[in-house]
Amino acid sequence: MRTKGSIYMSYTRKGKNGYYGVAEWRDKDGKRRQKSAGCFKLKREALAAADKLEKELAAVNVVLKDVSLAEYFKRWFKLYKASKAQSASARNQYRIMQKMITEYWKDTRLRDIRRSDYQAFINWYGANHAYKSVSKLNGAIRTAVSYAIDDDVITKDFTHNVTVTYNRDKKVKVQYLTNDELATLKTAVLAKLNRYNTSRYMILTAIYTGMRKSEVQALTWKDIDFLHSTIKVNKSWDEKKKAFKPTKTESSNRTIKVNRKLLKHLADLKANHSVMVFQNSLGTIPTSNALNKCLRSIMSDCEIEKQGFHFHSLRHVHVAYLLGQGVDIYAISKRLGHSNITVTLNTYSYLIDEYKAKNDTLIIDKLAQL
Repeated sequence: MRTKGSIYMSYTRKGKNGYYGVAEWRDKDGKRRQKSAGCFKLKREALAAADKLEKELAAVNVVLKDVSLAEYFKRWFKLYKASKAQSASARNQYRIMQKMITEYWKDTRLRDIRRSDYQAFINWYGANHAYKSVSKLNGAIRTAVSYAIDDDVITKDFTHNVTVTYNRDKKVKVQYLTNDELATLKTAVLAKLNRYNTSRYMILTAIYTGMRKSEVQALTWKDIDFLHSTIKVNKSWDEKKKAFKPTKTESSNRTIKVNRKLLKHLADLKANHSVMVFQNSLGTIPTSNALNKCLRSIMSDCEIEKQGFHFHSLRHVHVAYLLGQGVDIYAISKRLGHSNITVTLNTYSYLIDEYKAKNDTLIIDKLAQL
């Protein structure tokens, strides 16, 4: 079979366990390339599989030969990511990425991009964005490019060894509470617990567990094991649709060990006779606005002033407290439901840097005692 600019052929190769079907072609630079169709007992089966692979490769090469980065990224998202991006927030992130890619690269063909070109793009985007934003965009493009290599659109990964640059002034530092402030906040939350208004119970749960808002909202009584003092996280809550949805990631499904003080307070809510733990007197689950309003009110009464502090900040407070108590970062990562420790280190790098500085001083003092 002949395609524009490439010559395709298929054949078989003898192996220990049978015959390998092989599709062979020359790329745009004239280099010979091969791809295996698998191993088969019969020669005719191997040849048939190689012929099929040859046709697939030829079709892909014709359709995608001149595809732009923007077009391929859009295609990749639709095929591989759209169904997995459960939340509107996740889908919106990809739309923003698509917009940035289209704005910068326009109709630039995927196979015309070099590593230096891509580094210039990262530098351009990084000039006005924080590390997290640049890292996410780079990660998405790198994955799409790896798929383009598998599709035989390009032969080299132009994202390899590219340096992620970013604007350090754009980094948002979350204000967390000192141990004294945290104790004051907890005391204030407990002072006016009312089972008909469940927002305070949700705040208390976030303080003790570090769970995400949507995970707290989704809790049912079946998720709480009073005997073994654990809370199982296996779903989250869509407050707009008022329905359950999957957790943020697969690793977010976890079992959290909690203390009996928290469970004793949560047991008060059983008197509401609802399936969901935090269903209030109106029959609804408190929303982000309701939770933040309640939290700000409590903090105001306690005279705790923290700019931009909201319900999710309690997750950061939980991490800060555990780090301060000397809890291992790996254990914290598992408790938070992160896929790996790198995610935790990147997300809470500002906290870890602060505790490292304190520990460096402690190390020097201890060594001086030798």
